[in-house]
Parts: sequence; C-alpha cells; structure tokens
Amino acid sequence: MPQTIAPPITRYDYEQMPEGPPYYQVVEGELVMSPSPGTPHQDIVLNLVLLIGHYLEEHPIGTLHVAPLDVFLSDINVYQPDLVFVSRERRSLITDRGIEGAPDLVIEVLSPRTVRFDRGTKRKIYARTGVQELWLVDPDAKRIQIYRLTEDADAPVATHGADAVFESSLLPGLRVEAAGVFKPSHGG
Repeated sequence: MPQTIAPPITRYDYEQMPEGPPYYQVVEGELVMSPSPGTPHQDIVLNLVLLIGHYLEEHPIGTLHVAPLDVFLSDINVYQPDLVFVSRERRSLITDRGIEGAPDLVIEVLSPRTVRFDRGTKRKIYARTGVQELWLVDPDAKRIQIYRLTEDADAPVATHGADAVFESSLLPGLRVEAAGVFKPSHGG
C-alpha cells in the first residue's frame, strides 16, 4: 500500500494558527514546537537586549526585535529567532505581522532542543535567504560563533570564548564583552 506524504506546512497554514503559546516555527515545511527556554538562555537574551538596545539608542541605525516574532523567510520557513536586527535601510521588511524577509543580523541562543535546527537547517536557510550575519550563542560552552553568511555559510569567521571582546561590522563601535553576555541575572 503506498504511503501518503503530507504536503509541507506553508506560511499561509501557519498564519491560520491561533496565537501562542505554545510557539511554533516552520522549518522546511515542518511544524516545530518551541518549548519555553530555560533561565540561562533568557539571561543571555536579556543581556544582549540591554547591550544592543542601549547601543541603538545612541546610534539609531536600525531596530532590534526579540522572540517571539515571526520572520518570514520563504513559504516554508517561518522562524522566531531569539533576536533580530534590521537596519534602517531595510526597515520596509518590518510589518504588523513580523519581519518579511531576511534581517541583517540574527542571534540564536542554543538549547538542547533546538541546536540541531539552529546549527543545521536554519543556518543554511538564513544564508540562502540573505541574512548577512548570524551569531550562535552556546550557553553551555560559553562560546559565541559569528557567521558572515554572505561570505561563508558553513564556517564561522570567529569563535569567541567567555573572555573575548569583539565587534560586528553591522553594529559599528559596539564592543561586545562576552563575559557580560553570559552573566547570570540572579547574581550567581
């Protein structure tokens, strides 16, 4: 008996779903539920929001957005990255529904439940759809990998440990102290 293969989930199917939680993403036509992240993950996101948000107040070169917010990359890829930066020149991507196209910068904080997507399929789709830079932040290894996807989608241009200080060409003048990114909010 032949097996029936379900058609891929599209952004149009996704848009008909009730608003979360639970939150979902569409990865290559597959509906993937995203469980709530743990405390270390949220601490890192908060630290990055404060750092980049403060920088953008003084240098209004674009906007920062935090998950959950839909990023529509194609008909079968709708993601909710932890953080996205959209430059002022590309602000037309920002709509009432979310981000319609590739943001300039995507930051994903890795977790055991999402790491295979973030390092694999999603990284490749980000590159294919025009995201310029991707940061993969690993809370366990206390490491930040920087990919310049327009140059090389397969290998990071830099890997920074917890003691590193680095900059991004997309956010000129912003010094990122990795120790501050990994600092727990509860003082521990």
